[in-house]
Amino acid sequence: MTVAGLLQTATWYDLTQALSIFTPPFPGEMPLQVHFFKRLTGAFGGGQGANGQLIEWSNNTGTHIVGPRAFHSGAEAISDIPLSRLAGPGVVVDISDTVSDYSLYTPEMITSRADVRKGDILIINTGYHRHTFDQPDTPDANAQGGIENKEFGYYVRHPGPSAEFFQWALDMGLKVIGVDCGSAEHPMNTNIRYQHAREFDKANAKLQTTNGLAWDDLFSPEDYHYLTHIVMPQSGLLFAEGLGGQIAEMGTRRAYFMLLPIPFMEVESAWCRAVALTAPDGMTQDQFDEQLDSAEWLDMTVPFSVQTPQWANYEPLSVKYTKRVGGQYFGLGRNNAHCRASFHLGTHMDGEKHFHAAGRTIGQMPFATWFGPGVIADIGHLVSDSSVYTPAMVESVVAVQPGDILIIKTGYYRYGWISPESDEFRYMIKHPGPSPDFADWCLEKKINWLGVDCVAMEHPMNTIQRIWHPQTFAEANQKLIDQYGADWDAIYPLDKYYQDMHLNLFNKGIIHAENLGNDIGSAESGRYFIGCFVQKGMELASCWGRFVAWR
Repeated sequence: MTVAGLLQTATWYDLTQALSIFTPPFPGEMPLQVHFFKRLTGAFGGGQGANGQLIEWSNNTGTHIVGPRAFHSGAEAISDIPLSRLAGPGVVVDISDTVSDYSLYTPEMITSRADVRKGDILIINTGYHRHTFDQPDTPDANAQGGIENKEFGYYVRHPGPSAEFFQWALDMGLKVIGVDCGSAEHPMNTNIRYQHAREFDKANAKLQTTNGLAWDDLFSPEDYHYLTHIVMPQSGLLFAEGLGGQIAEMGTRRAYFMLLPIPFMEVESAWCRAVALTAPDGMTQDQFDEQLDSAEWLDMTVPFSVQTPQWANYEPLSVKYTKRVGGQYFGLGRNNAHCRASFHLGTHMDGEKHFHAAGRTIGQMPFATWFGPGVIADIGHLVSDSSVYTPAMVESVVAVQPGDILIIKTGYYRYGWISPESDEFRYMIKHPGPSPDFADWCLEKKINWLGVDCVAMEHPMNTIQRIWHPQTFAEANQKLIDQYGADWDAIYPLDKYYQDMHLNLFNKGIIHAENLGNDIGSAESGRYFIGCFVQKGMELASCWGRFVAWR
């Protein structure tokens, strides 16, 4: 069976919790903040606008990957970590029936229930995902109000690894340790110990009852710091924190995991979409894992950085470190940044809500939307500055089937900011765009979603760029006259074709990704299985993601 066939017939589980303005951040850090800086009626410009969002966030809110730079300032940033270390065979282990507030889980608790192998991705279901903000209340007769305090249950009281756990993980060569609670460390081995001294007293008392030792006797502060803040970052062991979603449905079983974060260049942690795949009928999980591991992966995601140019009048990314590894909280500190950006920079998915006020947000889209069979159409030899591409051009290089994901390779990824041929004006303002019949053709083909390797799915002269760059519009207009014998307004009447690919498709459920790049340069026209690993943002009109294709 082809890799595309395997992926299409496998069972996919979404292990990502919902991300919302109501998602509590790690104690002391910034919650997600969402601000609309413009709306469809054209705020800040007076023309035909879009719903544009500016967000501020901490990368440790929601489902995320923690990389080595969290504890070692000179270690890998998230963008440095190859996909081979973020995906692979592993096991999910449900220990929810054996752990409780403040308790410790041991290697033996894991290995007695599951087949854990060298180099695995290990996902631990402690059951504490039940305390995420969007889950039903947990009754607790001893708590105020008769229910467990969600944030305390999730961040402060969850179980954590025993003293020997991380050394065992290193000896096993595990790639990733994933947990369904606030931290892969025990909360009392983080700065929470000092933020919530009363909770530490409870954890310490429980440990003395169960193990006969005080906390600092079991977890020698200097030894623990050396192991977790020096040895582990140097080893490259990664943490996936804040898992949830369908984790309980998986039980205890082996699976193939993909924990694919935004490829952030400056930071130590990043949002990710976490998924697990189990083998289709008639194939063992080991056979499935082996074939998928040997497949060719194309990462079509541009690195995410403060250097990444934003679309036109949008706000660029800024990163502010709010704490560092050096010294605070008695050596238990780590690097952490708060970030601020608008969405239309880097590789991102435009959601329905971006142009359709009644549409769905990114987090409201069904999980199955984000992956499926599709095609990459390399039409780079057929387009040029400000030119128009057509359905016929696409169909001349690849056979598009109903329901496909369609990725259009114009070749303008070559002018993106990370390329040796970078030409920001050409990339932003002079890229080619779709013909007037393109949106209708997408509807006829029932395209799942679209993607393109330049800054926008629209022709730039069907956007506000037409007004801001009159000389470029004159050049594009003349090219259209030469090609079709009519001027822009005759071929693209404003009332019908302004932001055509947004306004005429988003309300019908066909959305698109922009700024694809990276490995798309080596992608030939043909059929692929395509995945968009985008954060489950419940209020987000658009969002960054990781975009992967398998030949």
